[in-house]
Amino acid sequence: MAYTTIDDPEAYFQVQKYTGNASNDHAITLGGDTDMQPDMVWIKNRDSETSSDYHMVFDSVRGATKHWRPNVNEAETTDADTLDAFQSDGFRIDDNDKVNTNADKYVSWNWKESADAGFDILTYVGNHTSGRTVAHSLSAVPHWMIIKNLNSAEKPAVYHHKTASSSPEDYLMVLSDTTARYDDLSFLNDTAPTSSIFTLGNTQGISEDGSTMVAYLWRSVQGFSKFGSYLGTSNVDGAYIHLGFRPAYVMTKRTSGGTGGWYMFDNKRNGFNGSTGNIALFAHHESLEGAGTTVRLDLLSNGFKWRHADNDHNGTGTYIFMAFAEAPFVNSKGVPCNAR
Repeated sequence: MAYTTIDDPEAYFQVQKYTGNASNDHAITLGGDTDMQPDMVWIKNRDSETSSDYHMVFDSVRGATKHWRPNVNEAETTDADTLDAFQSDGFRIDDNDKVNTNADKYVSWNWKESADAGFDILTYVGNHTSGRTVAHSLSAVPHWMIIKNLNSAEKPAVYHHKTASSSPEDYLMVLSDTTARYDDLSFLNDTAPTSSIFTLGNTQGISEDGSTMVAYLWRSVQGFSKFGSYLGTSNVDGAYIHLGFRPAYVMTKRTSGGTGGWYMFDNKRNGFNGSTGNIALFAHHESLEGAGTTVRLDLLSNGFKWRHADNDHNGTGTYIFMAFAEAPFVNSKGVPCNAR
């Protein structure tokens, strides 16, 4: 029986905390046992919620120094003194206070682009034409997509294959706000993505004529990543979500039954199961760590379970999730991992 195709998740995804020092050439080395040169780095200041400390997304396809900010609607920015290099086991930052304020605490989520690990990054130029197709290199049908117009203040658009029980391609979600899903023909032209292409509608956010877009595509990989949905329970003995691995990172979003934020959790910031609570960050907002309600979430050997009732993540409604592994529940040799 094949339990996983990836025994070492650290080769493709790692969470890394660091402390700023306001100096140039500050090398952030990933703490895993495996070296990994990331292709996508998402950074958040955990200590500050000022306008200069929004979420920051960098990737190797656009090149170092270029970033966009998921929680606001704005064009891409180039700052030579932010992240200026992707290195063999991490990245290097300069003295910009968005990523390197002295003594401030940061977290970074780091992905390696790989078809085997189910992650592809691409750019394309919009032409404002419905029905146009864009080729990708995922070699599988994508389960989660984020598309951002880099040249104008358009909202980051999100597709998730469990946004609806049928025809999820009909629905758009927005990374920068708390709105629930909504039906939008101009997003993906009501056309399901395939293992080689996705289809565009004519919305400015993904198809503005002459503008460059960046797209991030993921698919579920057994034992490493999973993109699914669950029903909330509205009580503290909350929903259990089976993943098939011990999660390093979980993001959730309410899609029906009301609005809700994009909650982000990871295994480096949130303490251990049974502690006073898990500290969420929010992809849609610049709030500092712990600014919102303390959320109790158990990270288990084979999934996660809510120990808290809240409409944003465990109320009466449907939620999507995106999760990446710390370790597979059982590796390819049949050896199980342990709970935290």
